[in-house]
Amino acid sequence: MNIYVLMKRTFDTEEKITLGADGSINEQDAEFVINPYDEYAIEEAIAQRDKNGGEVTVVTVGREPSEQQLRTALAMGADRAVLIRCDERPLDPHQTAVLLANYLKDKQADLIIGGNIGVDWGTGQIGPRVAELLGIAQVTTITKLEGEGGRATVVRDAEGDEEIIEAQLPLLVTAQQGLNEPRYPSLPGIMKAKKKPLEVIDAEELGLAETQAKTVTAGYFLPPKKTGGVKLQGDVREQARQLVQKLIYEAKVI
Repeated sequence: MNIYVLMKRTFDTEEKITLGADGSINEQDAEFVINPYDEYAIEEAIAQRDKNGGEVTVVTVGREPSEQQLRTALAMGADRAVLIRCDERPLDPHQTAVLLANYLKDKQADLIIGGNIGVDWGTGQIGPRVAELLGIAQVTTITKLEGEGGRATVVRDAEGDEEIIEAQLPLLVTAQQGLNEPRYPSLPGIMKAKKKPLEVIDAEELGLAETQAKTVTAGYFLPPKKTGGVKLQGDVREQARQLVQKLIYEAKVI
């Protein structure tokens, strides 16, 4: 089975986001990790390869530091890694999907797995856009996958319920929390990852210059700082009167 994983480099979920003097997101000294939902995708790809045979290739679009997360994916057990190098930041979901689809279009992938969403932007668009551009079937937010004989049976999270879907390969799926338990890279895996192939392709070779963004980021801002609470004075009747006044004139919720 020829399996490809769509991976993204994101801020560590414990990282405190700050803005630079120019209003952009400050990445200096920040910790980056594999997008947590993509870890489920990598783990599932490895499990499917171990069961059905084949090869797992992890692909990402990003700058040179993304090689660190690709090496982590190789240490987890992936066979190959590809960095579509793009120093232009940020790309919108459409541009990213076009680069990935242009890379994948002649790879004869049986199965493409991505994370359900990225924990940074949370658009959930990349996987579905890639499937549409490639003209293949897609199933999102999966929690179980069984593949055999050119077909796949998928369990999909449907807002608290489940859908069971059968589909013909090639197929693109996006991984939801609960699909599996991602492994930690072992020391032997880390050592082997250093010798596994990691290919770097310039994004211009895949049509970046001809691909216009469909969305534009107007700017970034941090949530407003929380103010301290207010202690109401007087007896219960007076406190109730003050509370109603604040709800009407300050909070404007009644």
